[in-house]
Amino acid sequence: MTRTKAIAVIAAVLGLVAIGALVIRGQQGCGNETEASGCTRVLFIGNSYTYVNDLPAMFAQLAQSGGHRVETGMVAVGGSTLGEHAASVATAAKLTSARWDLVVLQEQSQIPSVDQLRQSEMYPAARRLADTIYRHGGRPIFFLTWAHRDGWPENGLPDYASMQSAIDQGYLTIAAEEQAAVAPVGVAWASVLSQAHPALWQDDGSHPTTAGTYLAACVFYATVFHQSPRGLAYHADLSAADAAILQTVAADTVLDDPGKWGSAALRPASWTGDASQPAPDSTRGSSPIGQSASRRTHT
Repeated sequence: MTRTKAIAVIAAVLGLVAIGALVIRGQQGCGNETEASGCTRVLFIGNSYTYVNDLPAMFAQLAQSGGHRVETGMVAVGGSTLGEHAASVATAAKLTSARWDLVVLQEQSQIPSVDQLRQSEMYPAARRLADTIYRHGGRPIFFLTWAHRDGWPENGLPDYASMQSAIDQGYLTIAAEEQAAVAPVGVAWASVLSQAHPALWQDDGSHPTTAGTYLAACVFYATVFHQSPRGLAYHADLSAADAAILQTVAADTVLDDPGKWGSAALRPASWTGDASQPAPDSTRGSSPIGQSASRRTHT
């Protein structure tokens, strides 16, 4: 059996045991008020990286702690890709169920790290979803995820650092093309690893612990509101010391160079701050489709 076939078989087996439930959830917060109500609606589209520990709910708790009114929604399927979401009736229904100010797009964890998979799977789907989001008056945010603790050696990524660098490139490229913002969770994750820190990965070396999800929520807080999460009282179930570490890293990552992450694009009409930015150009380029690389696993 060739290495590629072996990886495909392993992926299929892992897929059978993966958490495959469709999670469609919402937290009401805006009601039927007008767009000028000062309430921000955020929809999260992704997979288990989004629904493990309920990232949307954690973000909403942080927002409330910071005095912001939000309404969150989530469409997440274990192991799902953006391609599967782009073709999903359930995802389309959720996208059009409300006037979402911001829509978070999270790709399967390995695809962004391999150029062939980006070109054949991630980027075409991201373009379709971004077009839909823009047409319905929202703005996309790409959820730049963290790498696997041990990398992805089967596709030439022998360790965490090499995989994270490739993931960064994958997300930043499509975000620039789509004139979309990036929530640099993976970049913040790498910064946390350089100091004393709470465990971010679960034992599988892939999914987040509560601390990992809390870090992600803090990054989204800084990205969406252009404010530091330092000092927020909501700590999930973390110690005050651990929460402070993650709040500080998230703030430094996002706010030290906000232009790098395209956050100026995040000016939904419901904000009470600066005036809204013009809608981005709806004409976005395309990239050539590459051949398939070794298949992903389930997360």
